[in-house]
Amino acid sequence: MTHPTSEVQAFEAHASDADLDDLRARLAMARLPEAETVRRAAPDPHRWDQGVPLADLVDVVDYWRTGYDWRSFEARLNRIGQFRTTIDGLGIHFLHRRSARADATPLILTHGWPGSIAEFAHVVDELADPQDPDAPAFHVVAPSLPGFGYSDRPATTGWGIGRIAAAWVELMGRLGYRKFAAHGGDWGGVITTVLAGRYPDRVLGIHTVLAQAPPDMTMDGLTADERQWADDTRDFWSRRATYAKQQATRPQTIGYALVDSPVGLLAWILDKFAEWTDTEDSPFETVSRDRLLDDVTLYWLTRTGASAARIYYESHGGVNALDPDLRVDVPSAISIYPRDIEKCPRPWAQERYRRIVRWTTPEAGGHFPSLEVPEYFVKDLREGLAAVLAARR
Repeated sequence: MTHPTSEVQAFEAHASDADLDDLRARLAMARLPEAETVRRAAPDPHRWDQGVPLADLVDVVDYWRTGYDWRSFEARLNRIGQFRTTIDGLGIHFLHRRSARADATPLILTHGWPGSIAEFAHVVDELADPQDPDAPAFHVVAPSLPGFGYSDRPATTGWGIGRIAAAWVELMGRLGYRKFAAHGGDWGGVITTVLAGRYPDRVLGIHTVLAQAPPDMTMDGLTADERQWADDTRDFWSRRATYAKQQATRPQTIGYALVDSPVGLLAWILDKFAEWTDTEDSPFETVSRDRLLDDVTLYWLTRTGASAARIYYESHGGVNALDPDLRVDVPSAISIYPRDIEKCPRPWAQERYRRIVRWTTPEAGGHFPSLEVPEYFVKDLREGLAAVLAARR
């Protein structure tokens, strides 16, 4: 249902000078532990075997305190266009950039954790008004998940992936977009799958970098590479996903550190960027310090470390988890980046996504492709959605 545009209010980001001064003061007064006992010379990914190395953290903290410019990122968000609206009792923040092209397709981009709208802020303009006149154009909507960024922090339980997907349908309707395409990665990929499976009358098709296989799939018939993908994914969830178990079971406990200590928040997020990016030693080989600090500072200034962690509590297991029987019948484009933490074999993906119109395995990139390989990400997203839209004709 389309609602009057009066229900959508313009929004501008502006942190107070006092909050920025407080951040710098906390960074200057941080108490740090001793160095890790893993001693290796860079470059070596094993430097990170106990977590973020002290020297790396000190370097980023110093830059955050003395060199990083939050106002520049804040201005970028305001130039794109920011808005808020209340859906199902919760204030939802979103970026909205209408294309000048008459043939543009509405597109909703959904981020994950530990990401935010910072994953998309630098690609919105090119998606909306591409320099190449032959490239597809999009009316871009990028909402902040409930409990993230400038969206409200839920005060009650229940904001899992299904409720978020329903809110996104309502949001697009309020903006006048009866039908739309969708993209997502991480939790955004799961939500995009739910959107496509539950609302095929509204979703033209999807592009995702996180395909979700049904449970209990067999290894029979998989290629050697696909078996390795499955083994790597199983290894990740069994040995390297303690952060997810913490946030799925005790988000409030870790939340105190994430909201009270900027260094604690930085380390918690930097650790994931280090492990999940396509790099050999440091995430800053592909993601600049400024891009990462845009994301971390947004969490800090909005005090959303705890509320964002709760998406795991809300959506891991139980009635709010991804429905194992959900099937996606709209056209789907799927990209599996080589260093992502979950890589779904195509035979498994085809059991859920019934109309895969484009399947790509890029040569480079990890869990954050819009930040790691932004030019390729935009090209891949365009080509994937072009294939989706062509399949609709």
